[in-house]
Amino acid sequence: MAKKQTKAPYQGDPGDEHIEKVATPVMETPKPKIKVELKKPTWEIKDRVYYLKSDKKPISKLIKGSGIAFFDEEKGYERELKYTSNQKTPFVDEMVGDQRLEHIIFRNGALAVPRNKVTLQKLLSLYHPLKDIIYEEHQPLQEAEDEVEILELEIDALIAAKNLDIDMAEAVMRVELGSKVTEMSSKELKRDMLLYAKRNPELFLELINDENVVLRNFGIRATEVGILKLSSDQRTFTWGSNNRKLMNVPFDEHPYSALASWFKTDEGMEIYTNIEKQLK
Repeated sequence: MAKKQTKAPYQGDPGDEHIEKVATPVMETPKPKIKVELKKPTWEIKDRVYYLKSDKKPISKLIKGSGIAFFDEEKGYERELKYTSNQKTPFVDEMVGDQRLEHIIFRNGALAVPRNKVTLQKLLSLYHPLKDIIYEEHQPLQEAEDEVEILELEIDALIAAKNLDIDMAEAVMRVELGSKVTEMSSKELKRDMLLYAKRNPELFLELINDENVVLRNFGIRATEVGILKLSSDQRTFTWGSNNRKLMNVPFDEHPYSALASWFKTDEGMEIYTNIEKQLK
């Protein structure tokens, strides 16, 4: 009895072992792009106060509440504004139905607008053409930041004044007091300088960083003691001892500012050294 032949499993065709197998690429599903929308700042619901910028505080001050326009950047044209008591918008082109006009009145220099009067607040805070011209909104946070900046400036000025030497102090205070500084004691000069630094911190810091302030004071001192002479028309500086001309003051320039600039030239530096020896 013949044996039943079993079929061998398929091993591939001869030569298949030399064929490089290529992997089938897997296509990835593209991830959807996430669109990020920038949120516009929302209007904060709160009570607001507005103040007239003038030092005068009239019992009542009426500002225009109609017949005014606002240029809308997004729409590209001017839009009429009107304050009414029965509309939800100050823009006339968005109003529906009748319009009951209301007055905008500052009393004793101020106008308090409660949080429920959003239309009036937006008109005054965002759109009214007189904002920051005749009135401004009270901004406690901004005012606090401004006050901190001023206080820090005062501190910087006072520290600088405290550490200033007497010659620089005289130079700076001569800008404020003129020739009076020559009659002051060092204590009086120091006191007045500290008060000046506190009163005008920004200007004081500018002066101590201006090298011409020192040179101007140097020239004034030299003139006061007679080392230099300034002509009556304030156009010429000469030596006090022999009237020999040193320099002419350019037209429309302050004589001591011109002298300070001249001291920086080659000729002026030699004269400065000479004068410095005589002042000691």
